[in-house]
Amino acid sequence: MAIFKLHVNGKTREVDVAPDTPLLWVLRESLDLAGTKFGCGIAQCGACTVHLDGEAVRSCSMPVSAVGTGKVVTIEGLSEKGDHPVQKAWEEVDVMQCGYCQAGQMMSAAALLKKNPNPSDEEIFTAMNGNICRCGTYVRIREAIKKASTVS
Repeated sequence: MAIFKLHVNGKTREVDVAPDTPLLWVLRESLDLAGTKFGCGIAQCGACTVHLDGEAVRSCSMPVSAVGTGKVVTIEGLSEKGDHPVQKAWEEVDVMQCGYCQAGQMMSAAALLKKNPNPSDEEIFTAMNGNICRCGTYVRIREAIKKASTVS
C-alpha cells in the first residue's frame, strides 16, 4: 500500500492503496464517487471515462500511480449543480434509457466539446466511438452533443 495525493474535482484527497489499483476503484471505493461506472474492465466500453487534465481517459485501466499530479474530474465534478451544457442537453433530449453508460458518455462528450466546440457529425462519431450504449441511444447522444455545442 502507498499514500497517493490526488486532485479530484477541485480537491486534494489522500488515499492509501496499492500502486496498481485502477483509478476507477479508487474513485468508487476509496473516495465514494460512484458516478463513474465499471463496464468491461479493459478500457473498451467507456463507462468508466473521467477527465485527466482535460483529456477523456478510461479509469478502469489506469493505475492510480499513473495519475501523478494530474487533475481528475469525474461526472460529480463536471458541474456543481448538474448544469454543464452537456448535462442539460442530455436531459433536454431525454438521452437516457437505463443510464448505466451515460456518465462516461457525458464525460467523453464534454472533453470533445472543450477541444472542439462545434464538431461535425464525423468528429462526434470519432470521439464517441469508444463509448458503448447497450440501449442504443446513439442518435439521441449525437443530438445532445450538437445541442450542447450551441451553448458551450
